[in-house]
Amino acid sequence: MMGGMASQETRTLTSTTVRTPAAPEVRTTPGTGPTRAWRTRLLVLGIVLAALNLRPAITSLGALLEEVRYGLGMSGSVAGLLTSVPPLCFAVFGVTAPRLARRFGAGAVVCAGLVAIGTGLLIRPYVGGTAAFLAATALTLMGIAVSNVLMPVIVKRWFPDRVGSMTGLYSMALALGTASAAAVTVPLTGALGGNWRSGLAVWAALAAVAVLPWLTFVRAREGEQERDTRAETPVRLRITRSRTAWALAVFFGLQATAAYITMGWMAQIFRDSGVPAGKAGLLLAVTMVMGVPLAFVIPRLATRLPHQGPIVLALGFSGLVGYAGLYLAPAEGAWAWAVLLGIANCAFPLALTMVGMRARTGAGVAQLSAFAQSTGYLISIPGPLLVGVLYQHSGGWGLPIALMAALMIPQTAVGILAGRPRTVEDEAAA
Repeated sequence: MMGGMASQETRTLTSTTVRTPAAPEVRTTPGTGPTRAWRTRLLVLGIVLAALNLRPAITSLGALLEEVRYGLGMSGSVAGLLTSVPPLCFAVFGVTAPRLARRFGAGAVVCAGLVAIGTGLLIRPYVGGTAAFLAATALTLMGIAVSNVLMPVIVKRWFPDRVGSMTGLYSMALALGTASAAAVTVPLTGALGGNWRSGLAVWAALAAVAVLPWLTFVRAREGEQERDTRAETPVRLRITRSRTAWALAVFFGLQATAAYITMGWMAQIFRDSGVPAGKAGLLLAVTMVMGVPLAFVIPRLATRLPHQGPIVLALGFSGLVGYAGLYLAPAEGAWAWAVLLGIANCAFPLALTMVGMRARTGAGVAQLSAFAQSTGYLISIPGPLLVGVLYQHSGGWGLPIALMAALMIPQTAVGILAGRPRTVEDEAAA
């Protein structure tokens, strides 16, 4: 009997020693231990590189639009349509991002989006006619659209306790890419022999580099980053029932309207007031560059506040003062107005931060991001066109500037509503 008990004890100890080494084996999976730390660093690099690629396709074309029109025999009306294509594509293609992420994984979709950006940038200058040029541009914008929507989702899933700092890093890189393409494209084209086709195509190289870190997240579907929304929320949110979602969508749309008006018309406002063309371009660059440091600071500050309304108010006040200056003394205080409007345009990183804060889960962030950005970009489409119409019919900038200032009031109001501490999941279920 004692021998039986001893043999039973031996078997128990043996089975225990066999099982205990099993636990450390989990550390070799993609979601834990040193491997997770390495993947996290790689993801940070991937986010920065992706953000750098989300605007050069637009701003590089704007810098060479006159050469493109001449080279392709493009009419003025088609060129005007070309400037309105980005927000339209962002709205149409962005809404498909959550569904694609559920099926293939967010990392795979972002990687495919970067491939689409690079492919479109590479073939766009060489396809020939205007229709093919527009089609290649649409391919590039499709890749930008899905990446726009899914970046807040990836930040929420991988960095739930660092939403502000990571959104700030992403927004800062996006602003840097925007300003760099606007400033560098023309001299870079000159260095490449003055060929506008080469000046546009060269940006495909940056997209190709950005694809590399994302390949890891395509192959490793079992990683934490690819655990999709099905595991978090089995039922799709009725996002349109959320007042916060609507407030955030309108806020996103109005800030995008202000940004596109600024990029499209501010330099012309300065030139018409007597500012030399070179200085007017530099003033626009100052406005855009303001987003680089502030895009990192504002999201970090926003996540530390229970209500983001004070930041919204500060940005709105900067915009109103800047527009008042453009109306009263555009040339005399040009540098001050450029800085103030650059501060006001930092509503974009604030909107992205609130997307991550107004939903509890990755599924909620995905749906909120798609809804807010798609609806917002649709709202932004008429703004730049309306400013052009008012300018043409009034013969001056008084009415257009009054419109820009007036839009800051509802933008501030809905921004305060979007900044309240609540989540779309709770509102949709109420």
